[in-house]
Amino acid sequence: MEQSEAVSLFYLSHLQNIHEEKRYLSADCPFCKKKGRDSTSRLVVFLNTAGFLYGYFRCLNRCVAGGFPLWFARLMGISLADVPGYDPDREYFQRKGEYPLVNINNEIQLYQDRLSEEMLVRFQRAGIDPSVLAELKIGYNGRYLVYPYVQEDGNCYAARCVFPERKEDFFWHGDEHFFADQHHIFNLQDIQRCENGALFVCQGEENLLVLKQLGFPGVAVPDCHSLAALDAECLAFVHTVFIVMENSAEAEAAARSVAGRIGYKARLLRWPADLPRNYTLWQLACDKGKECKAAVLSMMQASSAFSPFASPGREYGSFLAQLALESGPAYGALSSGFPRFDQALEGVHGLNVIGGPPKSGKSCFAIQIATEMARRKVPVLYYDFENGRQKIYQRTLSRLSRLSTRAIKEGVVTGSASHGFEHACQELQEMLVSFRVVSDRKLNPEIMRRHIDFIRHETRSEYTVVVIDSLHKLPFKDFSEQRTGIDAWLRQLEAIRDELQVSFLILSELSRGSGDGYTDRPHMGMFKGSGDIEYSADNALVLSPGWDPLDSTLSRQRQNKLWLVASREHTPGLVGSYGLDYPYWGFVELDEQVGI
Repeated sequence: MEQSEAVSLFYLSHLQNIHEEKRYLSADCPFCKKKGRDSTSRLVVFLNTAGFLYGYFRCLNRCVAGGFPLWFARLMGISLADVPGYDPDREYFQRKGEYPLVNINNEIQLYQDRLSEEMLVRFQRAGIDPSVLAELKIGYNGRYLVYPYVQEDGNCYAARCVFPERKEDFFWHGDEHFFADQHHIFNLQDIQRCENGALFVCQGEENLLVLKQLGFPGVAVPDCHSLAALDAECLAFVHTVFIVMENSAEAEAAARSVAGRIGYKARLLRWPADLPRNYTLWQLACDKGKECKAAVLSMMQASSAFSPFASPGREYGSFLAQLALESGPAYGALSSGFPRFDQALEGVHGLNVIGGPPKSGKSCFAIQIATEMARRKVPVLYYDFENGRQKIYQRTLSRLSRLSTRAIKEGVVTGSASHGFEHACQELQEMLVSFRVVSDRKLNPEIMRRHIDFIRHETRSEYTVVVIDSLHKLPFKDFSEQRTGIDAWLRQLEAIRDELQVSFLILSELSRGSGDGYTDRPHMGMFKGSGDIEYSADNALVLSPGWDPLDSTLSRQRQNKLWLVASREHTPGLVGSYGLDYPYWGFVELDEQVGI
């Protein structure tokens, strides 16, 4: 027998005076009879097999809280073994700790009795009947609405008191041990009532009142933080969980967070795009009146099972969009300005690590590439832990003006040079819109992400280049953790590259080779302090000087060779030769033929 047929037969065998329709059946409410209430009161069971609430029952007189077959059996005293879907081997979620002997049940009753006519009118504006308020034991202390957080044992130990028209004005009343996040589930007992069925989880108690008025089962959490802290295990035996939050990015992020823990059973109800920020179910009920239920049902039908994956259509669309970006001018602008470098690597893309001996010109090389890109309006973040902001700007101005840093600092700029200097100053000033130097020793990956967001927003650019000078001076908690710290940073930089489409140029130290020097032919093993560079870097390069770094007599004749020692997409080999442009703090790519 199919499950749907078994559920239908279960109710038919335990109800009397049944009237059966296509999508539901109604019968005399057995619970009203037990309580000596109106014997004509009816109980409704939803039997639409295409709906999410199949098997849900509720008394139209609200004599008991509604639920699904297992809850019906518990109320009726029927053996659970006779209920469709019962699993005797289930291990039910157990909350830790014992409940205290003292509760605030009597206080809650007093607050219920104080619910004023003014408050009843307020609830009526959203279509909330007094019977719903009574079912959830809503009260009033003369100033604040009192929402009792009844626990699994049926007692209330804490209540949230909320100012009616200012939801940010609230406080907790009762046992402070129940003020913690793990107890922040309003109408908690509906979770057990909805075993093998569907349940709403919403933000804010008054929004739950709307759902209860519409005849839906549900629980509420006070805010986004409480939703993010929700223990998904308590929903293990609910088949479908509808999550509906207020219309805000923060609320959606919290909903996605808890949906990720609940899994495919979760369905996020999304608000139409034309609704204002922070729109809620309460506002929907006030605006729509009797049409509110149809609007909620429409959102339910439009929802889909939560998935951490993008839809195939969106994924393919993203792929095509990225292809279009990579063929556009913004992607093409990510070039170093050195023709041989750009020919060998097709520009500055992905995660590029450049190693070199001390004082070999790595910083000078990186500053030149970074500032040339910034001159082309490419946003560049330069994380400097080596030279200092002032030196970077001085050296850049020297290269642009063709004046030595000494002449610039001493103010010895005369004749025709003054015009070039003024032009260089203007260029530097304009460049700083796209070129930002950061030397924060408290840098971490999240701060870096925020920096990237800021500069991308300020420059309205699709791409960002990040230069790190150097990898071994990135902030670590402890110097003894440098090896693991570098590898952890590389993992984070990989993630930032993929998530935010960032290109990296990272300077690295080298280990000494044979003879305690750096004259060995460049190879991956030369990089210092991390075995992960060969796995993380899209391109690993070595800037190798063909001169003695301690010899200051040959400044104008110094030449470096740049080697590509490992690459995901390009052939390793010699990239090019670079002569020092002394004394202007730059390099010139030499015209000699280089074999790749």
